[in-house]
Amino acid sequence: MSKEFTIGERVKVIALPRYVKTAEPMPMLRPPDVIQLGEEGIILDRRPGGYWSVRFTKGAFLMDSQYIESVNRVSHMADISENPPESSSS
Repeated sequence: MSKEFTIGERVKVIALPRYVKTAEPMPMLRPPDVIQLGEEGIILDRRPGGYWSVRFTKGAFLMDSQYIESVNRVSHMADISENPPESSSS
């Protein structure tokens, strides 16, 4: 199952693929070191096969949804771990 994102959403790289493909009309393969683990980017559009076009510092690349997650989800999870919900005990 692929994750769903919205256009313009900020995402973070959570794992590096073996290579990355540029999000150009004529895509090219690039080594994975053009992006960094933890680097944030912006979703540009959705591509077939669970791929997302993401704008990073060094350009736009096609990323499989397994390698990225929403920055909002990450910050929300950090808030929960820092401030766990209070349990109501009688």
